[in-house]
Amino acid sequence: MFYNQRTLAGPVKCEGVGVHSGKPAKMVIKPAPPNHGIKFVRTDLMDHPSIPALFRMVTDTSMATVLGKDGVIVSTVEHILACLAGLSVDNAVIELDSYEVPIMDGSALPFAEAISKAGIVEQDAKRFFFIIKKPIVIEDGGRSVGIYPSPLYRISYTIDYDHPLIGQQTMDIKVESDLFMKEICMARTFGFYHEYEYMKQHGLARGGSLENAIVIEGEKVLNEGGLRFPDEFIRHKILDCIGDFSLLGMPLLGHVVARKSGHMFNHRLLEALFNHKEYWETGFPGQQDRPMNALAL
Repeated sequence: MFYNQRTLAGPVKCEGVGVHSGKPAKMVIKPAPPNHGIKFVRTDLMDHPSIPALFRMVTDTSMATVLGKDGVIVSTVEHILACLAGLSVDNAVIELDSYEVPIMDGSALPFAEAISKAGIVEQDAKRFFFIIKKPIVIEDGGRSVGIYPSPLYRISYTIDYDHPLIGQQTMDIKVESDLFMKEICMARTFGFYHEYEYMKQHGLARGGSLENAIVIEGEKVLNEGGLRFPDEFIRHKILDCIGDFSLLGMPLLGHVVARKSGHMFNHRLLEALFNHKEYWETGFPGQQDRPMNALAL
């Protein structure tokens, strides 16, 4: 666990296509000063408006996580946010020349490799943590997601698909940089061929392909080379979960337990948390009088 804030040692450039828009997108991730947080900047728009990567900025979770402010949006932010959180990067500016983050290969691996190559530096400022004090759980229709007190950030996740290639998969993992790089960041988004065709017909997934998603047809994976892990599906769900919970605006100390959850359900838990401030506090681990972080208010 890192106790000082961290940022990139230098800028990182990524280029690709938006999975839903099909439009080319260039992204540059730049270092930022202490207490800046993570902010997106739309360089294609006049005055380069910025949007902080915070829970209150979420405008849509139906197909991806979308952030918006004053009529400006950035879409499909979950993988880059998961990467920054997974690598314990607290402060960064993410410049985009489009409204959608490039999907790259459907995982966070290209982002993680580029950031690792650029390097991460410690800053002369303490990290604030989002500390869970009491359990809180939401349930609906067989789905559930909860968060429990824990001295570290941990995720226990279960998915259950009525499909022979997926079935029920469970994974429990500590969210820390080394494990994120080895076990989570390379897991790709996935879907079924009939869903892909349906979305194409309705103007969605215009940039989707076998180059940036696992596609299942019948009882086989269509991608050349197959899966990167036998349980790549649950690993990607954890990747998305890390991205969703990064919108707390600070590193989490809590144990997330999820079953058949997703962006929308994770967002509902964040809503419940912020509506019940008695369940959490912010500050430094082990310190009795913890100062409040204005980003969480």
